[in-house]
Amino acid sequence: MSANPDEARRGEEFVRRVEEMNRLRARMDRVKHKVAVMSGKGGVGKSLVTVNLAAALAAEGKRVGVLDADIHGPTVPKMLGMKGAQLEVNAEGGIIAPASPSGIKVASMDFLLPTQDAPVIWRGPLKMSAIRQLLSEVEWGDLDFLLIDLPPGTGDEALTVLQLLQDIDGVVIVTMPNEVSGQVVEKSVTFARQLKAPVIGLVENMSYLICPHCSDRIDLFGEGIAEKIANSMGVPFLGAMPLDPRVAKDSDSGKPFAMENPDSPAAKAFKGIVAGIEKFVGS
Repeated sequence: MSANPDEARRGEEFVRRVEEMNRLRARMDRVKHKVAVMSGKGGVGKSLVTVNLAAALAAEGKRVGVLDADIHGPTVPKMLGMKGAQLEVNAEGGIIAPASPSGIKVASMDFLLPTQDAPVIWRGPLKMSAIRQLLSEVEWGDLDFLLIDLPPGTGDEALTVLQLLQDIDGVVIVTMPNEVSGQVVEKSVTFARQLKAPVIGLVENMSYLICPHCSDRIDLFGEGIAEKIANSMGVPFLGAMPLDPRVAKDSDSGKPFAMENPDSPAAKAFKGIVAGIEKFVGS
């Protein structure tokens, strides 16, 4: 009696998934620390924070990789000066992640698009499959840190990453000093806790401005909102990032601010946040 075609397909799919998960575990076993960076809403500078945390870690001599898991709006390659880079496949079928000028390995949907203005029009299952492939098929090698830059919110991509990486060290949540951002931060903390992912801490981006004339601190949007939320929810507050126009300028030109201006208040804040992450994960 011939096998049922549907059963045969389901069997093949099951075998493929098992093989994929085995590859993923083998890749991730070579990564010492895995940290996801997320935000409850867009426009808070989450990718900028991810890139500069990666740069600050690399400046310490750490081996760093970044998975740009924002399928629809990948920006990490541009911020790291990797415009036009492509993923390559070696003779064994593994995908080689290109490295930025600062030595940070990166995998991103941006490397697979035919043109810079090509949109990714995918539903959830395709996005989840792409993330699984980037985690399991990219040859990350031995890394001290893999940072996963998630898209805003608590949707498919964030859910996929936290379900796949059961041994993730935790999540860093980026916000801004206003009440609207604060409300969605609480949702992000609850989301991480429901998925058993430790919350490493909150980062308040664009927290304040240093006056270029008198060096006084100016709280443009409010003061201490993220720290209050962190205290009320029982999670660490990693630090506040000042607003510095040079951060956006360097990001647009593909130069991580933390490397270009190491003595600036913003770069020092990044270093302090990195120190908090390293303390949390035991690095």
